[in-house]
Amino acid sequence: MTNLYPTSSSVYLFGINLSSQSRLVQFLIISTAVLIFHVTQGYIQELILQLKPLRTYPNYFTLVQFICFTILAYTERILFGKSIKRRKAPIQTYAVIALFTIATMGLSNAAVMRLNYPTHMMFKSCKLIPVMIGSMLILGKRYNLYDVLACLCMTIGLIFFTLADSRIQPEFDLLGVWLVCCALVADAVIGNVQEKALKEYKPSNSEMILFSYSIGAIYLLIFDLFFGSLNDAFWMWWTYPIRSYVFTMFFSFAGYLGVNCVLDLVRHFGALIAVTVTTFRKTITIILSFIAFTKPFTFQYLWAGAVVAFGIYLNAYGQNQKSIDTYTRSIWNRLSLKFRGKTSLYQYPLELV
Repeated sequence: MTNLYPTSSSVYLFGINLSSQSRLVQFLIISTAVLIFHVTQGYIQELILQLKPLRTYPNYFTLVQFICFTILAYTERILFGKSIKRRKAPIQTYAVIALFTIATMGLSNAAVMRLNYPTHMMFKSCKLIPVMIGSMLILGKRYNLYDVLACLCMTIGLIFFTLADSRIQPEFDLLGVWLVCCALVADAVIGNVQEKALKEYKPSNSEMILFSYSIGAIYLLIFDLFFGSLNDAFWMWWTYPIRSYVFTMFFSFAGYLGVNCVLDLVRHFGALIAVTVTTFRKTITIILSFIAFTKPFTFQYLWAGAVVAFGIYLNAYGQNQKSIDTYTRSIWNRLSLKFRGKTSLYQYPLELV
């Protein structure tokens, strides 16, 4: 369950000290920032994907992202850290995180090139399932009945959402489904490994991003030089410089700010709560995708998505049962008092004269 009580650790968001606020206010502020930056990032990504030739080289897209993240993290440490602070976590930890980050982002980028964007996001919304499994295996956590039911609902909803997509999407590719599933497994591992590193070594967000993404960029550069088509990808992107490089820079900037906020959630509220928030933002991104971009639609999307959303609600309720029950009861009591007051006024108006 999310801890809503005061904690001794300081909470900062982009240099702003939130320690004086209650845990609930801290959670709401950081979560809102996650939603704003990641929804913006999703919108820009779909704008990039509208240009079909750019889908040819997903590895290059991932490499450009990693380079942008590295530059942004280094810039942050120069501007906001009075000096380059000594690295706290061992380089081996960042080397492992970099591998899983490549797997998560690289496979996800390869999948989105082959799938309908809402379907891709719907799969990513269900990464609570592998995260919970990863938490049990890596951190030894245990979950309740609500979490099990949440996994079941998300799995069923996801199956029917994918079946609907396979019927009405002319470009549906089963390989994209396997790629995004592998990305989810890597995502489950990285969230728990990051949480363990943040709690054990207490590195700053900029350190975590700088070393994991810079090492990841080196991995990707070596891979593309020997096994990829780095030269062809560069000139293909150069054909559309605004839609490719400039949009990817904005995409990476929004993503960098969002990753900072997610790391703050992981640090202060845990990996599962962070995934719950990012899952909710994916729901908003899916709705925005159908509104902003023309694509086929069927009502099976609607009810299958509702089943997934119900699973997300069950998971959130299972993690915050006492808080939600208390808050719901207080709202119900207030509404009951107001309703009774209005009823009394309507029945006995002469008593007020």
